Amino acid sequence: MNVDTDLLARFEQEIWCKMPHEEGGSIVNATSLSDITADIKECARLYNMELGGSARIFAKFDSELMTGSIKARPAVHILHEAIKSGKLRGGQVVIEATSGNFGIALGRISRLGLVVVSLVSRKLQEGVFAELRNGEIKVMDLDMDVCPAPGMKGDADAMAAKAAAANIRSQIAGLGFDTGPFDGAAQEIESLLGKQDVINLAKLLARTYGFFCPEQYDNELNIDAHSAVTAPEIDSQLKGMGTSLGNADVVCAFGTGGTSGGLSRYASAKYGKKTVHVVFPPAGQDVAGIRTKATASGLSMYRPELYAAEHEVDFGKARQLLRFLVKRGHDIGESSALALYCAMQMAADGGEFVVIVADGIAKYKKSLEEQPRMQVSLQEAAAGGYDRIIWVHAQYTPREEGIKAIAKSLGVDESRIHVPKASTIAKLLATQQVPDELQGDLEGSKKPLLVCMAGNTSLMTAKVLAGKGIMAESLNGGIMELAGSTNPGELIRQATE
Repeated sequence: MNVDTDLLARFEQEIWCKMPHEEGGSIVNATSLSDITADIKECARLYNMELGGSARIFAKFDSELMTGSIKARPAVHILHEAIKSGKLRGGQVVIEATSGNFGIALGRISRLGLVVVSLVSRKLQEGVFAELRNGEIKVMDLDMDVCPAPGMKGDADAMAAKAAAANIRSQIAGLGFDTGPFDGAAQEIESLLGKQDVINLAKLLARTYGFFCPEQYDNELNIDAHSAVTAPEIDSQLKGMGTSLGNADVVCAFGTGGTSGGLSRYASAKYGKKTVHVVFPPAGQDVAGIRTKATASGLSMYRPELYAAEHEVDFGKARQLLRFLVKRGHDIGESSALALYCAMQMAADGGEFVVIVADGIAKYKKSLEEQPRMQVSLQEAAAGGYDRIIWVHAQYTPREEGIKAIAKSLGVDESRIHVPKASTIAKLLATQQVPDELQGDLEGSKKPLLVCMAGNTSLMTAKVLAGKGIMAESLNGGIMELAGSTNPGELIRQATE
């Protein structure tokens, strides 16, 4: 393949040379490795814990990288290799499924003349969406989680998959791409959506349209970025502090498996030991960019045989540590709090630990604040006495049967249910502003209940409204919750058009 030498030169001058990389036998532009043992000891007392006398805890602050997260390392490495091999050229579209940080990293790189499309979940926190919607990235937001493991069966059936596919098709047209290739691959697209497999959906769209997909969840270059640079970088810094990765354990949360895989490979090759402790939130907890153990198991880079141990940490317990360390001036995000809490527990027996601070607090500040309740269960909604129920979805609106089902389930008269146009809700989500067309449905309501298919769109709408001083609550689970023990796909077919 022909190499775009102009793009390669600009990439190396503006991006590559500013990142940590090997030069002259050592790593240059390293991020900070700080001894935070004193602060962790003080924090431990809040939990009635004590660190062992020999305990030392170091934090590796990859929140200092140019895009604010550790994902800059594999993003830069993967794109650098793609440009050098001729697989990626100026003006080409880059598409990837991301829970935020990898997409943000691609957005920085897109300034060199690349078009970036990120497939993301509407469950992302507002601060993450704000960084993605920075004018550098084309965001395709989906009514499903990016994190379910590939091939993992959910409740989605053929009708739900068709609804999701229609939503994506609409967004593809809105981004200015021809829908013809999408229609030609519709059957395969719907099959992947039925499995909630957004990772392989990005790959399929790349093949269908001739885009470039970094394939961060399967690309061995993700691991190489950490085994070749991150690990020797940490090892060198530890040696400057009188120790090494031969003595210390590494603690990190699990996103794609690149960090844990790369650090494990280095420690095994150089010291002949397993040193990496991988941390997950328990099932049912949503921590930004981090998988549960169940959703990690379907990934090619989830390799538990390489790890020293796996741990589950309740983010509710780690939140106090996050607040404490942020107030102390440490730039750490949610996943880092999980890893630090885990290290604090292990340090009760002494030992040396390096905790990977994968990103900073900026995107998650609102999560530290006490937020008004925005989600309610079906039981709470039925007893809530709402003066108005508003259907919100960017693609579908209820048929008469759907309005009757919603009214019956909530125990309200059908006259209380308002149905704005799907295009109105699409406009709200795209602009983060309340369209004039929606004002009439909101006017005079003390606190409306928002209902959609699965609860994601209605929650996002509630957050936008809250930002404008309009308090609304979202029905958790949407009409899928109304389905109860019936077939959700049949309910969708009957209730929407």
